[in-house]
Amino acid sequence: MKKIVLTFVLIFASSMIFAQFTLGPKIGYNTSKLSVDQSDIETSLKNSFQFGIFARLGSSDSKVYLQPEINWLTQGGVFKQPEVTGSLSPFEQEIDLKTIQIPVIIGYKIINPKIINIRILAGPVASIVTDKKIESKDISGYIKPIEDANIEDLIWSLQVGAGVDILMFTIDVRYNIGLNKVINDITIDGTPVTFASKVSGFSVSLGWKIF
Repeated sequence: MKKIVLTFVLIFASSMIFAQFTLGPKIGYNTSKLSVDQSDIETSLKNSFQFGIFARLGSSDSKVYLQPEINWLTQGGVFKQPEVTGSLSPFEQEIDLKTIQIPVIIGYKIINPKIINIRILAGPVASIVTDKKIESKDISGYIKPIEDANIEDLIWSLQVGAGVDILMFTIDVRYNIGLNKVINDITIDGTPVTFASKVSGFSVSLGWKIF
């Protein structure tokens, strides 16, 4: 975590020396879903708000820019294994992961007049899990197979999307593609189960370029 924060600080510092520097807060709405590599286990979306700060590096005349960010949000999903005769023991668990998300976005301005521009963007994302919460359905016969120890502390993903700037406001729509497993293999009824769980989802955010 210290290395990631240090890298982010160095990006900010170098931007102030070598490029035009824009900084501001942002808020948004995020949906996330944890996949599962088991056809009989259902999974559903998790919705949350996000807030953070962003910096943009690149002159107003350049079409290419770099945008590092720090965002705070909750990711996760709901897993359901219904009670089916001859199947694994039933369970229902909701996973909430409070994360510090650090994207480093590279953007390209397709249309770039002074008042408005339209952009496409992509970049890697590191999400540091600061808190794990697992809510399990407490019904007789239901098990609780997913535990804190099964969940990774660092999530890697890739974001792709598009955005538009109008005066001092910036709007982004992004899709998040998980790169590493969030939940490791678990054991159900004494049988190892491969989850291969990765996070995905959409986000819409509004930023304000203070300077």
